[in-house]
Amino acid sequence: MRTVDDLVGEGVQDRYVLLRADFNVPLDGYTITDDGRIQAALPTIRKLLEAGARLLVMAHLGRPKDGEPGGRDPKMTLTPVAGRLGQLLDQRVKLAGDVVGESARSEAEGLRAGEVAMLANVRCDPRETGDADERAQLAGELAALVPGGAFVSDGFGVVHREQASVVEVARELPAYGGELVARETEVLRRLVGDPERPYVVILGGSKVSDKLGVLSNLLPKVDRLLVGGAMCFTFLAAQGHDVGGSKLESDQIDTCKDLLTEYADTLLLPTDVVVASEFAADAETRTVPVSEMADAGAGWLGLDVGPETVAAFGDALADAATVFWNGPMGVFEMEPFAAGTTGVAEKVAASSAFSVIGGGDSASAIRAAGLDESSFGHISTGGGASLEFLEGHVLPGIAVLEETERSGARPSNEES
Repeated sequence: MRTVDDLVGEGVQDRYVLLRADFNVPLDGYTITDDGRIQAALPTIRKLLEAGARLLVMAHLGRPKDGEPGGRDPKMTLTPVAGRLGQLLDQRVKLAGDVVGESARSEAEGLRAGEVAMLANVRCDPRETGDADERAQLAGELAALVPGGAFVSDGFGVVHREQASVVEVARELPAYGGELVARETEVLRRLVGDPERPYVVILGGSKVSDKLGVLSNLLPKVDRLLVGGAMCFTFLAAQGHDVGGSKLESDQIDTCKDLLTEYADTLLLPTDVVVASEFAADAETRTVPVSEMADAGAGWLGLDVGPETVAAFGDALADAATVFWNGPMGVFEMEPFAAGTTGVAEKVAASSAFSVIGGGDSASAIRAAGLDESSFGHISTGGGASLEFLEGHVLPGIAVLEETERSGARPSNEES
């Protein structure tokens, strides 16, 4: 794919650039609790602004229902994002009141070289996620906001989505990959190509069914695969353990049995867990062997892996040359159930392996634990996108950049 460096080399002084970023950050009301995705976009944004671009940013936040304007709903509005981006850039970042309407046109027309503005939450326009004709229509209107402009795709967390601001707009304007997208793609191709061994994967999260694709694709390729998070309880049930009130996908038990049989030497499961009387931060807790979960009491459930498991996972990581981790080991948002995730994160950080953190909650957990991000080889911004890549799926937002490079981008609006 052509990159933002190619675009800057061609010259962007006083030229419009339409940027797709992933600013779907976690919020507590109007307060951003983890600005990692905004920070990750800064290299591309600064490069464009320093080169004199007139930068118009598209992003989404949450999942607005069709027809919802976003407005002042803290779950929808990009106001906190615009404010934080402005702080980091040391300039005011204006936010349009709509996606492609009068306010958006006004903000775009008012941009000067080296300035940046944002459109309203792009998912507030239902055409963003509509059918092909609707997406193409919205993409045309987005492109019309930046006459003579170019498109830069730097929202890796959305490149697995068939959406107007990700795919169709790349066919409307000369298209380039931002620094983040280029780096993420390079790193993940390294993992699916010929990674240095031993290659160890750590998977956590809620459901086996959500990770079944990546499990099936990676198990034949890795040296060890460590399972934590709520998904481990379905595996433990497949081993014959009574998991009490723990989260369980009964319809996946047979699948887990098959995987445990076929990959007995590869899969490593927890040997102890932290159980709680209820799903609450102030619940009564105990650390027990996995064989004694049901003995804790009726309704008790597992919410984290225990210290023995953290130590065993650390041993499995000791000689690793490549590590990929996606999904927390427990309910790390609650302090009593954060130790497993923090402990495994510390083991990965201490490893000499090339380590890739697969975005989402894993990245948030690392920041919440206060670990030095430079201790990890790469922290992805796109959990879902990275998993789909490792499952072997084609990512539409990457494919279109490579497609437009091969075919030649269509003329910009002023040239057509």
